[in-house]
Amino acid sequence: MTTRNPEHWVHSHQFHQSNLSAERKTRLAMWITAVMMLAEIAGGWYFNSMALLADGWHMSSHALALGLSLFAYAAARKLAHDRRFAFGTWKVEILGGYSSAILLLGVAGLMVFQSVERLLSPGPIHYDEAIAIAVLGLVVNLLCAWLLRGDHHHHDHGHGHAHHHHDHHHHHDLNLRSAYLHVVADAATSVLVIVALLAGKFWGAAWLDPVMGLVGAVLVARWAKGLLRDSARVLLDAEMDAPVVEEIREVIEALPTAPTITDLHVWRVSKDSYACVLTLATTGTIDADSVRQALAIHEELAHVTVEINRLGASLPA
Repeated sequence: MTTRNPEHWVHSHQFHQSNLSAERKTRLAMWITAVMMLAEIAGGWYFNSMALLADGWHMSSHALALGLSLFAYAAARKLAHDRRFAFGTWKVEILGGYSSAILLLGVAGLMVFQSVERLLSPGPIHYDEAIAIAVLGLVVNLLCAWLLRGDHHHHDHGHGHAHHHHDHHHHHDLNLRSAYLHVVADAATSVLVIVALLAGKFWGAAWLDPVMGLVGAVLVARWAKGLLRDSARVLLDAEMDAPVVEEIREVIEALPTAPTITDLHVWRVSKDSYACVLTLATTGTIDADSVRQALAIHEELAHVTVEINRLGASLPA
């Protein structure tokens, strides 16, 4: 059996170093959101605007979620050298994203409850003041989304191999994505609040405010579902349908002795790296080093363990 760990820990350290930028941006977004949250809650209470007050409490949950993402980054960085973590602390951040997605579902449920409550018991709204603060809230949300948007999008690292067709959709920072989605959800609900308040002010459509709240809840729930799916996939090591698995099979099939794969396990150990445990059965003379060298073309395989069982090796000549 041969185990390979090529520069995995160097890659891990570079990964955590690159996350410092995302951590700083998340911290700034959290404080901006917290200040705006206090302004909306105070404004909603002072101007007797239930819509604005509800949006403020809604924003408070996002401030908490941003804090959760920030905690995940800090925990992953602090534990980066802890030897108990066999493959590093990257999944601490994924766990943060997963927890944040659950919180996002809670926000959607709260929005549904408040919207139905307002539909059944509508109250007077001080439109001018509420609109002004809602617009300010939208500006703040867009600023935070701009802060977080660069790291949210995935990027191709360019392996330089023409036959690589990696699905990079899942290769971005899921912890930062959760923070980004909370901010975008806040911006979307701010837009809905503004539209509803304007309609109420100019056309007397006060019912539109809670209806928009329900629409916003559906949007937030859909985002949360996507984030839950992607983060749970990583946490549960559900990676056997990843393109790299088929690429491993192709490499093995192309080997001179055409060994048979009897056991194969692939799972994610960082944003763009996988670990692989591979067991082969062969009647040829291929060795584990040859297999590792063949697989080295796929740079995302950061840790490869190869076991070779020679068929007929114990039989008399």
